[in-house]
Amino acid sequence: MNGIKMKNEASANLNCVYNTISLIEKNYDQVISIEELEEVSHYSYRNIQRIFKYTCGETVGAYQKRLRVENAYKMMLYTSDNISSIALKVGFANLASFSKAFKQHFGIAPKEAKFQKNPLLAKSEIFPVEAAELIKPEMVYLPPVTVYYGTAFINYIDEAVEALWGEFMKNEFPERGNEFYGIIADEPLIRENLNCRYDTCSSMQARNTRLPSKIIGGGKYAQFTHLGGYETIEDTYTKIYSGWILGAGLEFGPSPVIEKYIKHPGNTTSVEEQLTYILLPLN
Repeated sequence: MNGIKMKNEASANLNCVYNTISLIEKNYDQVISIEELEEVSHYSYRNIQRIFKYTCGETVGAYQKRLRVENAYKMMLYTSDNISSIALKVGFANLASFSKAFKQHFGIAPKEAKFQKNPLLAKSEIFPVEAAELIKPEMVYLPPVTVYYGTAFINYIDEAVEALWGEFMKNEFPERGNEFYGIIADEPLIRENLNCRYDTCSSMQARNTRLPSKIIGGGKYAQFTHLGGYETIEDTYTKIYSGWILGAGLEFGPSPVIEKYIKHPGNTTSVEEQLTYILLPLN
């Protein structure tokens, strides 16, 4: 009985974190009240702070502030908006408070970040690729998709992602007609380190577990194709971010990057035949 109780408590804590993350992501540019946090998490403010910090490695306030400055950085990279309007869009009261928070987080002033991309690429250990290696996307519309998901803060490397999927697939999903997605919630170029929030997603509910649901897609995307196993997917991202994306002349949206697994270990035995779509959101 104690084991069942502990499992139920762990599940409740995880759902509380999922609900809190969802609230913050939808309203990261707004003031979120204590009452709103308590209502969505079903915990007291003190307890949700404790559970959130233990699970995510940062406080609720720190997470919201990070989303603000990281989304601002995306807008600087991928839109023509000026810095003052970006500061207001992401929820800062004025340019001074935004500039202070931005520099504290990235160690670089907003103006420098907007007009000089080389320091950003060097920090990310991403360097320009040769013209012969450039890859181009297909512009597609991804309709809204309801997915059932798990979430984790992990190091975005093959072993960590594979381990996460191994745990996720224990939920026993239907095979016929099901689609699997990976949601990379943190922008690869602008994270302080390699850790990112990654969601494992199924388009069908699990047979043995009631997973939380959300809607993804519903917009225009630049769709890149990655052929082969996941251990080489970083090479494809490097070609996207160091070759195509910074000179594309397109405005990118703030929603997360989506990986759609067309041919994966569950439906093909050949690593060479594995096929993944990498979808970058467009405004």
